[in-house]
Amino acid sequence: MTDSSVPQAVLSGPTTDSTPQPPSAAQIRALESSWIWESLRFLFRIFCRTWLRVTVSGTEHIRPDSGALLLMNHVSYLDPLVAGVWLNRPVCYLARDNLFRIPLLGRLLRRTFVIPISRESTRTGSIRAGIERLQQGLLVGMFPEGTRSSNGQTERFRPGFLLLARRTSQPIHTVGIAGTEKALGKGALWIRPCRIHVVIGPPLSESERQQLSSNNEAELCEMLRLKVAACVAEARTVAATRR
Repeated sequence: MTDSSVPQAVLSGPTTDSTPQPPSAAQIRALESSWIWESLRFLFRIFCRTWLRVTVSGTEHIRPDSGALLLMNHVSYLDPLVAGVWLNRPVCYLARDNLFRIPLLGRLLRRTFVIPISRESTRTGSIRAGIERLQQGLLVGMFPEGTRSSNGQTERFRPGFLLLARRTSQPIHTVGIAGTEKALGKGALWIRPCRIHVVIGPPLSESERQQLSSNNEAELCEMLRLKVAACVAEARTVAATRR
């Protein structure tokens, strides 16, 4: 069932896996204002507040008048949901294109403007879509590890995300998520209740952004991995001390 107040073009998202078509800012706003979108977000917030007990700090670092690139750690399928549930704007995530081939999940991903990205073929179309959404004032989320961590640690970053980080002039934030691996880790069949905290760090400083022009990709990846890991450590501390 769809919301008749929102055009089908708004709800359909990318038209193909290989050449996603970015929605306009107006389309994103139309989706936000639809009662279905608001209802789902409201229900998931209740679920996060009660069963998962999710809290977030650092939302004040995200400017309301511009887009932003969010670089996050990845330990659970819950990460995209809990990281964005308290933000007032949808987060357009980049995700593996094979997820779009899962019947129900693929339909949901397209309707929430997730950008498919292939590990085998060129990523130009996906990166271009990400840049356009950032320019439109939207939030774009990436998981530079490329897959879920098996041990809860922030693992080595794959350099592919640098293509987008280097091309955008919008703020870049590191984000740490702690607790989702206990709620729904690798191999888990159901969501267990636990304390989850998300830390959104301040945007990269001017000197840190200048480092993005360096040809030493390994050094850049490690610098940003350590910043994400610091956010994760802070998130774990908060989650552990909460009652």
